[in-house]
Order: sequence, then structure tokens, then C-alpha cells
Amino acid sequence: MLTKINHIGVAVKSLNDTIPFYQDTLGMTLAGIEEVSEQKVRVAMLQIGESMIELLEPTSAESPIATFIDKNGCGIHHIAYEVDDIEKVIAKLLGEGARMIDEKPRQGAHGTSIAFIHPKSSNGVLTELCQAGH
Repeated sequence: MLTKINHIGVAVKSLNDTIPFYQDTLGMTLAGIEEVSEQKVRVAMLQIGESMIELLEPTSAESPIATFIDKNGCGIHHIAYEVDDIEKVIAKLLGEGARMIDEKPRQGAHGTSIAFIHPKSSNGVLTELCQAGH
């Protein structure tokens, strides 16, 4: 079902202020920056081995990331697991009674299909499923 940890999402106030720590201090490779307007965020992906750190900067006060930062401060927002067939995994989770934020995949950063599992079904951890290239 899950193939690996794809990334850990980190909510930040500013990509420009945060990227140097991950890139210069920790030595991660910046894989790209893009805006995901649907989610009102700018995203920077930093490579670490086979996984990534995803920095999430809100582009609007209405962004879910802005709300998260207002409530919790900057920090870990979610963990994302890579899957081969996101629709099959969503159906399995729903069939087992999991509460989903997304019952159908939606477009994520870097051409991925994503869906979130509600934290109430995953012991308080916002969990993302992602499938590459869709």
C-alpha cells in the first residue's frame, strides 16, 4: 500500500528566510519552488536521500497553512507517504472506516495526485497520500 515516506511538510512564514537553513546549513538540495494556487501556498521541495522536506509558505491569510501557523506556529504540518495507486488506497481506507479529508485525489505540487487522511483517523497526525506523475 505505502511505498516510502515521500516528504515531511513543514509550515513556514517565509521560504526566502527558511530555505538557507535547509540548503546551506543542512546541505539539502533544492529541487524546486512552485505555487499551488488552489491550496494558497508556495512550496519548496528539498531533497534528502530518497525523501523530501516540503516547506509550505502561505500566499494568503485564508490559506490552510496560514491558519495552521496562527494556531500552532511554524513547524511540522504533515507527513506524506508515496503510493502506487492512490484511488485504490483511498477506497481501502474508506472501506475500513477511515475519515478522509479528500475522498478523491486532487492535484498537488510537482504533478502529483494527493489526498489527505483526517488526523482523527491517524492518531492526530495529518497524513498525506501522494502518487507521482498524475
